[in-house]
Amino acid sequence: MPNFIKRYVRIVDRMNHAVGRATMYLVFLMIGVLFYSSITKTFFFPALWTLEFAQFLMVAYFLLGGAYSIQLRGHVRMDLLYGSWSERTQHKWDVFTSIFLITYMIILLYGSLSSLGYALEYGERSYSSWRPYMWPVKTVMTTGIFLMLLQTFSQLFKDVAAARGMPLTAVEEKPSP
Repeated sequence: MPNFIKRYVRIVDRMNHAVGRATMYLVFLMIGVLFYSSITKTFFFPALWTLEFAQFLMVAYFLLGGAYSIQLRGHVRMDLLYGSWSERTQHKWDVFTSIFLITYMIILLYGSLSSLGYALEYGERSYSSWRPYMWPVKTVMTTGIFLMLLQTFSQLFKDVAAARGMPLTAVEEKPSP
């Protein structure tokens, strides 16, 4: 593989590894918000913002963690035949299916950019009683989809190299002292 592809894979993998590891902790913030919501609903006046804010955190958790899931090959896979194939055949199949995933990610990115543009241009707000602006969550959505698209290309390059018998390494880990 050319050096610029190796560099691309290394940079994208490192970036998505860092974003994914940081995103994992959003679940604790979401638990805290939902716990606060249950306490206020039980003993005090319920806060209007808690459930919608927890939904926004879930969007961030899901979409920002998506690229990390692709990197770890932790996404759902139909293993009817796939598991019995040789590793090179699996990589060839992954190259084929990556084309569909890239197409889907491009369509999602186009839609999310359009939605983000609308939210910024018109000051779109949620229809809930809290009425937050929608551009922050749509920015996170667009960023997450873009990172997944970048990671899908990285995975495609790694699968092509592995199918050729010259695997690229994923995130380069530093040796332990």
